[in-house]
Amino acid sequence: MKDTLQPGIKYEHKFMVPPSKTVPSLYPESAEFVVMPEVFATGFLVGFLEWSCIKAINPYLDWPNEQTVGTHIDVSHDAATPPGLEVTATVELIEVEGRKLVFTVEAHDGIDLISKGRHERFVINKEKFDAKVNEKKNSA
Repeated sequence: MKDTLQPGIKYEHKFMVPPSKTVPSLYPESAEFVVMPEVFATGFLVGFLEWSCIKAINPYLDWPNEQTVGTHIDVSHDAATPPGLEVTATVELIEVEGRKLVFTVEAHDGIDLISKGRHERFVINKEKFDAKVNEKKNSA
């Protein structure tokens, strides 16, 4: 982590919602999901907010040797967004506690505020993290 990784880092990220990021596409194996409305899925919204936080701080890490993983998310999903609308995430790093990072996050679809909340990430060493995951995989 660079010394410049400090609270106050802000980032805005835009994404045009395609049909592939709607509820029926979240788990195509699920008959329940397949028949649901074609709107931006909460699962994909969470991923979009994570992506925005990653983009905000990558310049402050020794990327790709250092990366971050999501450890907690607490967000609302307050409005439905059909495909074809552009969503904008606005994120801000508000806390740095060692390798733990805390963000405020929100997303808007140009019509409605669709999400607001907090997200935590943890800085990892990619090589060490992968070694632990492989160890777990091999012991299963």
